[in-house]
Formats: sequence, C-alpha cells, structure tokens
Amino acid sequence: MNKKCTKYEGLFIFADEATLEQHIKECPDCRAEHEKMQKVSALLQEVKPVYMQKYARMAQLKIACAVCAMLLSGTVLGLINFNTDISDTIRYGTTLSAEDLGLPVDSYGLILVE
Repeated sequence: MNKKCTKYEGLFIFADEATLEQHIKECPDCRAEHEKMQKVSALLQEVKPVYMQKYARMAQLKIACAVCAMLLSGTVLGLINFNTDISDTIRYGTTLSAEDLGLPVDSYGLILVE
C-alpha cells in the first residue's frame, strides 16, 4: 500500500513559495492537489467581479435607504413641531385652545385684550 502525501496543506500555509514549488515537482500527490487548487482559484477569480458588483449595489442601496429615512423623518418631525395642532393632538389627545393655555378669553374663545 502506498501512503498518500499529506504535506501539501502545511507547505501551502507555512512554507515559502520556493519550498512549495520544489515539493510539488517531486511529489505526484501534492502536484494533483495543487492542480485542483489552481482550478478552484481560477473559478473564484472568475466569479469575483460578480460578487464585488453585488456588494457594491447592496452598499448603494443601504446608503439610499438611510438618506430616505433621514429625509422622511426630518420632514415629519419638522411638520409636527411647526404645526401645533398636530403636536398637541399627539401629546394631549386634543387640540389645546387659548383657554386651556390659561390665557384670558372672551365668550367666543378669542384672546381678551384689556
């Protein structure tokens, strides 16, 4: 029984390029493993642009969503703060009148000027 060489992974990770190349020239098992790795590497290089483009689009989408959320929330909060009827309804459940605010009013609910 011929034992299969298991040095390829260790040399690939820890050894320098010259040592790996020398071992690949001498060992048929490691040469076959190296050829498989080269095929896998070629496939990865082939699909890399597709995935990079996908991640770039995803990043652009996230940025666009964040900008839209900021614009929408800023607009809504601005409308609520500048329109006192809406903010009073949200805070107190009803629109506050001048009488509710403690101002002197006449029988029509208008502010009384003395």
